[in-house]
Amino acid sequence: MTPEPGSAVPRTYWLEYAWLDPSAEPGVLLETGADGRVHAVRTEVPTPPPGAEVLRGLTLPGFANAHSHAFHRALRGRVQAGSGTFWTWRDVMYSVADRLDPQTYHALARAVYAEMALAGITVVGEFHYLHHGPGGTRYADPNAMGEALVEAAADAGIRLTLLDTAYLSAGFGEPPTHHQLRFSDGSAGAWAERASALRESPHTRIGAAIHSVRAVPADQFGPVVRWAAERGAPLHVHVSEQPAENEACHRAHGCTPARLLADHGVLGPRTTGVHHTHLTPADIDLIGSSSTGTCMCPTTERDLADGIGPARDLQRAGSPLSLGSDSHAVIDPLEEARALELNERLRTRIRGHWTTAALLHAASPAGYAALGWPDGGTLAPGALADFTTVALDTVRTAGTPPRLVAEAAVFAATAADVRHTVVAGRHVVRDGVHTTVPDPAAALREAIEALSG
Repeated sequence: MTPEPGSAVPRTYWLEYAWLDPSAEPGVLLETGADGRVHAVRTEVPTPPPGAEVLRGLTLPGFANAHSHAFHRALRGRVQAGSGTFWTWRDVMYSVADRLDPQTYHALARAVYAEMALAGITVVGEFHYLHHGPGGTRYADPNAMGEALVEAAADAGIRLTLLDTAYLSAGFGEPPTHHQLRFSDGSAGAWAERASALRESPHTRIGAAIHSVRAVPADQFGPVVRWAAERGAPLHVHVSEQPAENEACHRAHGCTPARLLADHGVLGPRTTGVHHTHLTPADIDLIGSSSTGTCMCPTTERDLADGIGPARDLQRAGSPLSLGSDSHAVIDPLEEARALELNERLRTRIRGHWTTAALLHAASPAGYAALGWPDGGTLAPGALADFTTVALDTVRTAGTPPRLVAEAAVFAATAADVRHTVVAGRHVVRDGVHTTVPDPAAALREAIEALSG
C-alpha cells in the first residue's frame, strides 16, 4: 500500500461510540498505520488504554461529497434573495465563473474544501468544467484550473476525485455562449487530450464527466466514455435535472436523456447520474438495470426548485444512491442524508423509507465507490483511515439513549456538531478547528470578496 503524503505515524484511537455497520458500538479501539489505513478494530474496550487518542462522541466513516461545484460557494446568500428559476440562477453563476483565474480559484476552493473537512467530509468529487480563461483563452498550462483544485484539496487535507468535464455546447448543438467558451475544449477528442495530462496522486483520482445531454452532442459521448473505460475511471453526468432539458432532448432526439445516454453506451456500473429528478418509469428501469448510480443533492435540488427525484424507486430498480452538496447552498452531509428520507416522506406522505444504516451507506461507502475509492467509507481493517466524530453532548444531540446515537446524528446533528475529521490517519480537524487552514471563515470571506464585481 502506498503511504499517504503527510499521513500520521501509526496511532491508536479510542472511540466512545463507533459506527460499525449496521450498528453503533460503544468502546471501540481503532489502530491506523503510516500507510493511512485502518490496521485493526477492537470492540468492547470500555476505557481508553494508555496512549490512545480519545474521540468522544460517535465516530463515523468519513463522508463522501459525490458532487461539488466549488465556485458555486461564492453564490451563497446572493441567489437566495428574490425569486426566479434554475435558469435565472444560472445567469448569476456565470457572472462568478467569469471572474475566476487559477489563483483566485485555488484560494476559493481551498477555503471551500476546508469547510467540507469541518463538516466531516473526507473525499469530494469535483465536477470541473471551468477549464480555460474568459472567452476561451487557453492558459499556458491547459490544466491550470484543474491543478488549482488538486492543490486546494491537498492544502485542505481531503481526498479529491477531479471529474474533468466535457462541456461543448449551449444546448443540443448550439455553439457555446460567451460565458461558456471557457468551459469548452471544442471537441471531445480535444477534451480527452487535455484531460490525459492530469495526473493522479495518493490523495487525488482523475475521473470524467459529460456535463449533460444538452451540453455535449450525442456524437461526442463516445470519446468520453472510452477515456473513462480505458482508465477504469468514474464517469458522471447531470441527468434530467430540469423538465426543460427533457423537452429539448425530445425535440432533438425523440427520446429522454436517460434513453439517449443508454443508446450511446454511457450508462453502466462506473457511471453516476447526478440528480435524476424528472424520470419516466422506463428511465428508472434503464438506470437501475444498468447499475448506474444516482447522486442526489437534496439541498440544491430544493434551493433551485428542481423537484424531488424518485430516489426510492431508483434504488429498488438497482441504482446505488450517493449524496452531494452540489451548489453548496449549505455544506452539511448530515442534512443531505436526512433530506433523502424527509423529501421522500413529503412526496409519499409515508415515513420510514430508509434506515439510518442505509442513509449512512449513501453518505459514505456508496459515495466513495462512486468517486473511485472503493476501499473507503468503512471502519474496518484494510480500509482507508478516513473518519469523523460527531459530538453527542450539544443542544441538538444531548440526552440520546446509547442505542440511538446514530439516529441522533443523522436526524438531529448538523455540520456544526462535527468535532474531529481524520483523513489517512491524520487529524485534519481537531476539536472543531482545522489543522492546516487557520481560519476557514476568513479565507472564505477573502476569497469571495476578491470575486465581487
